[in-house]
Amino acid sequence: MTPFQQVLDAHRDLVWRVCVAAAGRNDADDCFQETWLAALRAYPRLDDGANVRAWLVTIAQRKAIDAHRGRARRPVAAGELPDAPAPARPESDDGLWDAVRALPPGQRAAITLRYAGDLRPREVAQALGISDEAARRRIADGLKSLRLEVQPT
Repeated sequence: MTPFQQVLDAHRDLVWRVCVAAAGRNDADDCFQETWLAALRAYPRLDDGANVRAWLVTIAQRKAIDAHRGRARRPVAAGELPDAPAPARPESDDGLWDAVRALPPGQRAAITLRYAGDLRPREVAQALGISDEAARRRIADGLKSLRLEVQPT
């Protein structure tokens, strides 16, 4: 079995992209750390022939779901509003990923694994425990929804 440090070095960037895409920039650090802690604990039980990349992306996706659930339970501060509007933020692709995070959970997971995790549809199916056809359908439905929601500027 490959030493865990080599696994971490090989897949660090991939896991980070999945965490940012699935959980958002604010929760990505926690999601990233929790993913690697969970992976470290479970790594000795992983089969030698397992797809480590898909396994790690699945853990990251599940930690992002945990972050979404945790965010929903957090209290929302309501203070006074500032007199002046906030300065404009530079454009980024956050709007696209915000739209991805607003998709239904199945489509969000499939889109995130496919494009942030760079997994093929078959690997997405394995990661989500669904058929290849269901994975392709979720990806196609998610892309269709995103095309309707996100318009190029």
